[in-house]
Amino acid sequence: MKKRKTSLADKIFVVCNTLFMIAFVVVTLYPVLNTLAISFNDGIDAVRGGIHLWPRKFTFKNYLTILGKENMITAVYVTVARTILGTLLALVTNALLAFVVSRKRFLFKSGLSLFWVITMYVNGGLIPVFLLYRNLHLTGTFWVYIIPGTISAFNMLVLRTYMNGLPDSLEESAQLDGAGYWTVFVKIISPLCKPVYATVALFVAVGQWNSWFDAMLYNRLKSEYTTLQYELMKLLSSVMNQSGNAANASAAGAANAAITPVTVRSAASIATMLPIVMLYPFLQRYFVTGLTIGGVKE
Repeated sequence: MKKRKTSLADKIFVVCNTLFMIAFVVVTLYPVLNTLAISFNDGIDAVRGGIHLWPRKFTFKNYLTILGKENMITAVYVTVARTILGTLLALVTNALLAFVVSRKRFLFKSGLSLFWVITMYVNGGLIPVFLLYRNLHLTGTFWVYIIPGTISAFNMLVLRTYMNGLPDSLEESAQLDGAGYWTVFVKIISPLCKPVYATVALFVAVGQWNSWFDAMLYNRLKSEYTTLQYELMKLLSSVMNQSGNAANASAAGAANAAITPVTVRSAASIATMLPIVMLYPFLQRYFVTGLTIGGVKE
């Protein structure tokens, strides 16, 4: 076949598009690389500024400060456990609920959907929720991180919307072969919902990993249930208080000469961001659509 000749306008578009994408990548990556450079730089030297993509005085002091904090190992275990268990349980329960609500024969799907949408904008408030969790004996336990987030109206509606877009003939043909609803969900619907499952799983995992307010509110006196984000928040607050207290500066100067709130904050940001950044490439391949195209010919 004869190759189509590239016009001048096409060449200009390719050049401009390439330059734009390069600029976009630079703008996106620069804050991350700058934070990484500051996290490996000496704290006193970082106060001077002028650090861009490479540390001026390289040190591991900031990360050693984070790793050496009391309860940090326990916090890592608790955070990993709540992220894995919370994500799996939330994905299963929301998927089952979305499957039920997405069925056309379900009589109350419109009313229940409206009820769940209302819960996205209206809640009982902080104090009533705390009293409810206390009466349910969830406060002071690990399950306060898991059970309240089991059902999410937003995630359920996302799953339901995706399931509504699947061809009805897939379910009808399976039922003609004698398949029940459970078989349809496990063997027909779920394999086609991998992209939306991966998306919802990433949403829930990021939320569980980054959560710290529930640890402060419900498990503040339970060090065995502390979380990574809560411990890093306390560490950053203590470093900022030490740096702002002139009376303690001379006594703690020798021990904390190499760390400042800027460098500790940068190291904490990298430490908490790294697991999610490493997880994302494994889920990215599922972020595609059109898995059912060509599956059924209407």
